[in-house]
Amino acid sequence: MAIEKQGLGTENDPDVMPTGSAMEIEPEMTRNDEIRNAAEILVREQEILIDDEIDAVEEQIATDFNANLVDFISDSDLSKLASDVIGSIKADKESRSEWEKTYTDGLKYLGMKFDDSRSQPFEGSSGVIHPILAESVTQFQAQAYKELLPSKGPVKTEIVGARSPEVEMQAGRVQDFMNYYIMNVMQEYDPELDMLLFYLPLAGSAFKKVYFDTGSSRAMSKFIEPQDLVVPYEAPDLFSAERVTHVLNMSRNEIKKQQLSGFYADVELKGGSMTVNRSDIEEQIDEIEGMEPSYREDRDHVVFETHTILDIPGFEDVGEDGEPTGLKLPYIVTIDEQSQKVLSIRRNYIETDPLKTKINFFVQYKFLPGLGFYGLGLSHMIGGISKSATSILRQLIDAGTLANLPAGFKARGMRIRDEDSPLQPGEFRDIDTTGASLRENLIPLPIKEPSNVLMQLLGLLVESGKRFASIADMNIGDMNQAMPVGTTVALLERGTKVMSAIHKRLHYSQKLEFQLLAKVFAEYLPPNYPYVSRNGPQEIMGQDFDGRVDVIPVSDPNIFSQSQRITMAQELLTMVQSNPEIHGPQGIYEAYRRMYSALGVDDVDSLIQPPPQPPQPMPMDAGIENSGFLMGQPAQAFEGQNHQAHIDAHRSLFLTDVVKQNPQLQGMIIGHMMQHLQFMASQMAQNQVPPEISQQMQEMQAASQSGQVPPEQLQQMQSQIQMQMEQYSAPILAQLTQELLESIGQGDETDPLVQIRQQELDLKEKAIDAENEQFEEKQKQRAKEKLLETEIAKQRLGIQKEVADDKLDVALRRLEQQAELKLLDMQNKNMGGR
Repeated sequence: MAIEKQGLGTENDPDVMPTGSAMEIEPEMTRNDEIRNAAEILVREQEILIDDEIDAVEEQIATDFNANLVDFISDSDLSKLASDVIGSIKADKESRSEWEKTYTDGLKYLGMKFDDSRSQPFEGSSGVIHPILAESVTQFQAQAYKELLPSKGPVKTEIVGARSPEVEMQAGRVQDFMNYYIMNVMQEYDPELDMLLFYLPLAGSAFKKVYFDTGSSRAMSKFIEPQDLVVPYEAPDLFSAERVTHVLNMSRNEIKKQQLSGFYADVELKGGSMTVNRSDIEEQIDEIEGMEPSYREDRDHVVFETHTILDIPGFEDVGEDGEPTGLKLPYIVTIDEQSQKVLSIRRNYIETDPLKTKINFFVQYKFLPGLGFYGLGLSHMIGGISKSATSILRQLIDAGTLANLPAGFKARGMRIRDEDSPLQPGEFRDIDTTGASLRENLIPLPIKEPSNVLMQLLGLLVESGKRFASIADMNIGDMNQAMPVGTTVALLERGTKVMSAIHKRLHYSQKLEFQLLAKVFAEYLPPNYPYVSRNGPQEIMGQDFDGRVDVIPVSDPNIFSQSQRITMAQELLTMVQSNPEIHGPQGIYEAYRRMYSALGVDDVDSLIQPPPQPPQPMPMDAGIENSGFLMGQPAQAFEGQNHQAHIDAHRSLFLTDVVKQNPQLQGMIIGHMMQHLQFMASQMAQNQVPPEISQQMQEMQAASQSGQVPPEQLQQMQSQIQMQMEQYSAPILAQLTQELLESIGQGDETDPLVQIRQQELDLKEKAIDAENEQFEEKQKQRAKEKLLETEIAKQRLGIQKEVADDKLDVALRRLEQQAELKLLDMQNKNMGGR
């Protein structure tokens, strides 16, 4: 029986999907399933939003030029970078090891710590150190400190380019502000410069770091000890060095503070150990000062701030084609030495600089130029002399000690009461002898007195060291007052040339420091910065540091001491006093003023009064001028006078019999009338100048009076204006002069001086003609002689040729005869053989 297949009623149900002969049914979602699906959708949307926000923040930070790049570099790249940089720093330190050793040895011979623990050659022997090195260092510091930091401030300004009242006021504002800022706001500048000048002669180099401190919101100029700035020894200077490392000793709290401010990356550092790794230089300095490192501050983190060039993945230099060029760019990398964690990486060039030149923050002060980057100091130059002088001085003191407190041998049976205690003055002690005399029981060691040879050798060493260090006393007071100025200056220069060269290096370094400081002010000062100085309320503008004004030290690079300055001023005053007529009142006043300034006297104007200025000439009436002419007093014409009336009045005086008999007075009157004629010609020429040329001349004159034209161009413009005016005024002046001379009866007469001059010219012309005739005769004679010499030479050649021909004929005939004789000889031999 057949069974009919019946449907299940799901043929038209969209949720039921046919799969062959079987059917799959999707169950309906419960309430919990719907809630779960909705939550997953919300989570996905939130993740998408969060990712978008993170990408936006990263893009914003990446576009910030001054951002810390540590957050955008992978840990592996950071680890490799830290390892490479620290390895390079260690190599740089190793390259200067000999310099550090010499510097450390020099610190030992400063004599600031007495060595009382010496037991050689005997217990309690002298540990004194000769003070030649300490004396040289302290005298240099005292001289340089006073010159580089005077009481009124170390900065003065120079105008770059054309001078104008506006630029001069700007230079005054820059000078006043920088001196006020250094002396009052930068409280660290004075003591740190003092410390720098103490380290400089010892190490040969010392450094300053000029930057803007965001913590204190002001410019800083910090002293860096020479051992804390590591530079490759082969680097020529700081700007050319590809790697400059500032070694910082920081506590955990200081690092944390920088991390919270966002300057350092928030990375976890290893805890500081109780053992502080100090260099030999730091240990020697601590020993001299009698100090030990404190562990309470936990300043055991050594941080390397390295100014170097790197090619960082993801931040490569890109060319115009968008591809990396492989060029390394300047960066400042800060690394913790112990954990080797990179704290910050920041670009070290200006964003708009196409050349990407590195920004320099350091200034090197150098005592003497060395063979490498680090300079040479007194420790290197006279360290050996100091060591030898110390050795000889100790030998002399030990010899004196042994001579005053002799030692020796005594007989075994001899007894002395309290023999271990030294005898006091006036004391006699009991002695138990063995029966022999006291001289036989006591045998002292043969000790000599201090050697005179060693004394002389010590004096020679000390004199040589002082002469090199230029600390010998200059016997300025012993100089003869009648000694010529050149001799005095030569003696002064001979005794101070070494110190003068060192002072020039300091002057140059301080100039670089002030220029870096001016750049900081130009970048960080607000548009208007009010301040109050001893001169009252002042104001500086940020645009004042625009490059039109250069900042330089106020010290003179050629004079490094007050005694030298006073000597030079004294010699100048002596020269001026010896010839007051040549120098005049103004020269005498200036010589005295410089002498008072060299002595350091304040408010010199209250002591000496400047000479009165000569009265300026004033316009006078023609009658008063005529009266002055008769008394021999010249007169001067002025623009704006009635020139024709003055000329008529002076012409009347000229035609008098008194003036006709006085040629000198005639010349004075004619010269004065010529001045009036020049003014008249200029006035008449201005009316004849075309409008376009007149407008051009007015524009040139306005530009010259604006003060913005360089001096060379200003002088050229003034000469052009004068030449254009002379083109129109010269013909007018010639006509007016001719009319004046005719009116006073001088136009048709020939001046006797002119006649004499004409006669002289005629005589000179005749002399020239005679000389020309003589020259022509000499030339003809020389031509004849030359021709004769040529003929003689030809004849000589002909004779020589004839002689040579004769010799040749003789030689040929001789050869023919020899040939004939040889032929006959051969024939005779043939006949004899037959």
